[in-house]
Amino acid sequence: MDLISGGSGFIGARLHRRLLAVGRECRLLSCRPDASGRTVLTDPAALSVACAGVDRLFHCAGHAHAFSSRSAEDTARHWQVNFDGTRNLVEAAGQAGVRKFVFLSSVKAMAEPGEAMVDEDFPGVPETAYGQAKAAAEAAVLEAGRRYGMHVVNLRLAMVYGAGGRGNLERMGRLVRRGWFPPLPDTGNHRSLVHVDDVLSAMTLVADDVRAAGKTYIVAHHEAPSGRTLFDALRAAQGLPPCRWTVPEFLLQLLARAGDALAPLAGRRFPFDSEVLARLLQSAWYSPARIQRELGWQARIGVTAGLTEMLKK
Repeated sequence: MDLISGGSGFIGARLHRRLLAVGRECRLLSCRPDASGRTVLTDPAALSVACAGVDRLFHCAGHAHAFSSRSAEDTARHWQVNFDGTRNLVEAAGQAGVRKFVFLSSVKAMAEPGEAMVDEDFPGVPETAYGQAKAAAEAAVLEAGRRYGMHVVNLRLAMVYGAGGRGNLERMGRLVRRGWFPPLPDTGNHRSLVHVDDVLSAMTLVADDVRAAGKTYIVAHHEAPSGRTLFDALRAAQGLPPCRWTVPEFLLQLLARAGDALAPLAGRRFPFDSEVLARLLQSAWYSPARIQRELGWQARIGVTAGLTEMLKK
């Protein structure tokens, strides 16, 4: 029996379909918040019931990261769901005798790499509440694995995309299609990403490979395109002609600073600010070499095929 937390979400729902297709019996754990904002992850008794009779547990649920927390409430939510919820679930799993536990973490559980390509051993602490909570959750998973003798694995996912997703790349694709996204300059940056189907292959691999027990792996495609390359690829995937011009970087920086300045006056975040610009023109480059070397896993879906699948109707 497999248990999938967040089984109705983007990754969890795809995993559910894949496991059913190979004959696995699955149980889904819905982690949607109630009217008070609480989820089943705060209820140890309910988690014990959910884990009973389970062999493998895939923890896909979490409070999704969009941008840096701007409020104490959002910071608290990251810690409540991504740390406390994960700790509660892995404890319930260990007590129930679950043999295998796979936790979907994030590359944001690491320090920001700047322009370097980094691996799992990159030193430093994460900058955001999301990353800090994920890093603490990873530690709780590994500690529970040691204490209960449970096969546990943390997967640090790069930006995940695919049809049905609601992340930054999907939003960028819609804006490119409508002609509302500026033609980016090519700064030579590198943005790691991974198609959701490659994430599923990594999840099922590490769940059953004894060499993965107690390990933490980055999951990313070995190619990390620039923001401009992604812009061009999104146009091509939607049948749009190549764009021969760019918006100068200095102009984008002026617009971003304007967004920063206006946000406090408006009492809300503007769609374009310095953090958004950094995601487009700066690097977030992560190496999947460890999981490739130790387990033989490799992302198979390249940018062109992945974006075509993401944008299909």
